[in-house]
Amino acid sequence: MNLIKTYLTLFIIIILIGCTKKIEEKGSAEYVLEINEWHAKRIENLKKENGWLNLIGLFWLKEGENKFGSDKSNDIIFPDSAPRFMGSFFLKDSTVEMKVNKGVEIFFENCEQVNTVIMKHDQQNGTTIFDHGSLRWNLIKRGDKYGIRLRDLNSELVINFPGVEMFPINVDWRIESEFESYNPPKEIDVPTVLGTIEKEKSPGALVFKKDNKKYRLDVTDAGKSYFVIFADLTNGKETYGAGRFLSVPKADSTGKIVIDFNKSYNPPCAFTKYATCPLPPKQNYMSLEVTAGEKNYGAGH
Repeated sequence: MNLIKTYLTLFIIIILIGCTKKIEEKGSAEYVLEINEWHAKRIENLKKENGWLNLIGLFWLKEGENKFGSDKSNDIIFPDSAPRFMGSFFLKDSTVEMKVNKGVEIFFENCEQVNTVIMKHDQQNGTTIFDHGSLRWNLIKRGDKYGIRLRDLNSELVINFPGVEMFPINVDWRIESEFESYNPPKEIDVPTVLGTIEKEKSPGALVFKKDNKKYRLDVTDAGKSYFVIFADLTNGKETYGAGRFLSVPKADSTGKIVIDFNKSYNPPCAFTKYATCPLPPKQNYMSLEVTAGEKNYGAGH
């Protein structure tokens, strides 16, 4: 009898959970599927070789020689799986040269073995990426600083990543907006986690209403879409403390621009302390609880 009661209780709980989910989600079956497919693709991209989950190090270079390898005496310490003394990065006059020690195999993009090479950073065309075993690294430039970004394709976070929880899908967070253009484009200050301020050109602002209150978000141009960094009242609670990102398609054939907050996503810094994320411009802080999109993951900065 007790066993039957237990099964009945579990059955009722399962039914209630299913009903609750249906009540919480709001939108057509096609729309819910669209958001779920978007999020599945988003998780897939996070796990890719150039995603954010496999970052294991970020090392800022000093002027002159920077030795690297797994030995603790190096300036830049690679994982134990790497050779003890791999070589050196030489920073001089904004140029970084990598010299590889004799007997160490380092390849350029899985193909050509290298000994000495001038590295191209991530803001140049043809960024050079190097590898040894499961390790990948490249040069990044932030302001006047140069650093080595290190990845491990066998990172535990990639292998064991549990995914990112989302708010229940709600079509009410798919909001039509007006685009107020800046002519000429306005220069806006975009702070970063490094404590620096980046100057970006904004072509305009998205203006929309939610619960009869008007909001505006300055955007930057990302080709076929606008890129938005925003903050709201859920930050530091349900969502990442330093805001979220959003890609907004430009006007469709009818001239409408739709902001879909169900596609709000965490910046890389939510997953790793080795990213160099932009933060929301002060004018993009909203006195609004955006209960849509990705919730906090909480492993990064």
